[in-house]
Amino acid sequence: MAKSLGRGLRLGLGIALTWAGSTFAAQPPNIVFILADDLDAAAASKMEQVKALITDPGASFQKHYVNVSLCCPSRVSTLRGQFAHNTTIYGNNAPNGGFEGTYNKGIESSTVVTWLQDAGYRTAMVGKYLNGYPNTAPSDTYIPPGWTEWYSPNGGSPYSQFDYQLNENGTSVSYGHADADYLTDVISDKAVDFIRRSVTDHPTQPFFAYVATYAPHLPATPAPRHADALPGLQAPRTNSFNEADVSDKPAWVRDAPLLTDGQVALIDEQYRKRRQSLLAVDELVKRVIDTLTELGQLENTYVFFTSDNGYHQGQHRLESGKMTAYEEDLLIPLSVRGPGVKPTATITALTANVDYAPTFVEIASAMQPDWVDGRSLVPLFKGSTVGPWRQALMISHGEVDKGTARALRYAGLLEPDDPFDKSAQATIIPMFKGLRTADDFTYVAYLNGEYELYENTKDLRQLRNRYEGASERQRAKMASWLEAIDGTGGAALRAAEERPPKGH
Repeated sequence: MAKSLGRGLRLGLGIALTWAGSTFAAQPPNIVFILADDLDAAAASKMEQVKALITDPGASFQKHYVNVSLCCPSRVSTLRGQFAHNTTIYGNNAPNGGFEGTYNKGIESSTVVTWLQDAGYRTAMVGKYLNGYPNTAPSDTYIPPGWTEWYSPNGGSPYSQFDYQLNENGTSVSYGHADADYLTDVISDKAVDFIRRSVTDHPTQPFFAYVATYAPHLPATPAPRHADALPGLQAPRTNSFNEADVSDKPAWVRDAPLLTDGQVALIDEQYRKRRQSLLAVDELVKRVIDTLTELGQLENTYVFFTSDNGYHQGQHRLESGKMTAYEEDLLIPLSVRGPGVKPTATITALTANVDYAPTFVEIASAMQPDWVDGRSLVPLFKGSTVGPWRQALMISHGEVDKGTARALRYAGLLEPDDPFDKSAQATIIPMFKGLRTADDFTYVAYLNGEYELYENTKDLRQLRNRYEGASERQRAKMASWLEAIDGTGGAALRAAEERPPKGH
């Protein structure tokens, strides 16, 4: 009651008030959510502006994971605060994935965006939405519920960064191949313009900007000004790169031959291009921070930087791609700065992309449905006392969809295949469910009856599968804990995450 009343007074009077010992700002905080595409935590750590402008003056999350390492399932989890087994979105194409599957299931009717809009926020989608949008929607300029403004590609080849169309608030606008048409820069322009107009034209109304780049997703086209940057850069040669001995791995990895010199050269080329394409994303981050500073809004705005999933490049003999249960694919960056965030804070609690929605809800004093699976990160990044927290996080890989666009004009909006993704679509990688635990174990149960178990503190690169040597008690604990989490949602799921089943 007090929380809702306090927010109403803020909006109604537009002045600072004290309620139950707390001082409220004159306006609820703004939220800027910057989401990169296929950005692993290791590559993100090289982004200088993100580090200087968000990570250093804010908090960074060291154990932040996705439930499914694939674009559309992750993005739907971001919007709904639910794991894939509750959204039922497992892939990038229909029937159980992509924009088409999401639209057909009616999932867009209730998302964090509709909840924020109901709480009085202006909202903007700028950049990549869901794979295949707007395929099968009522029109090419369809705008989902909850969005005050909308700037998202609806045609052409946005993954290439040029020659695409944007749905700009219901009007399709074509962009060509000029330097000024480079998509990351256009997304930057639109985001900054929305922020500026929100502050100047709607001074009493908070805003939420969802800013989603296509970089560094392949083909990872760098901005023309960065085409010669980072000469000679190679993918990191960790001890898991082109792993010599994979005899402990499941059959789908054991069957993979060592990478050839040509495959390694391609990985190096792609790694450099990905890093080059991130230079423009770094510049986008700086423009957003500079604009908020200029408008006097930086101290009343939360800025988040993260990715939809991780990415592997050569680890365990695998070509560039995602979808696996390995750390490179599941661990993603997350940094946040804003009111009350402790500078240079390092957070080691186990967190996930399902936590964004309840975090934004708490920031906005909004309301959310009981079926939300995630939990608010606000107590963590504000250094508050945190009650029982997640001790195990469910990870999964659903059936890879093999659907195609229903109309040729949508082909460029579908996910371009990475080399590894093509292998995955050939069913080389089996479906799996598993756990990532707070005490640093990764447990994977494949549908075909194979298993993996890694003790990540001692085996950072996951070189030794410990499942065969694990005790029956440990195996049973992991299996029963996974079953308990997988079979539920909402408060019951959160309770299951906090402790293993009795008897273990």
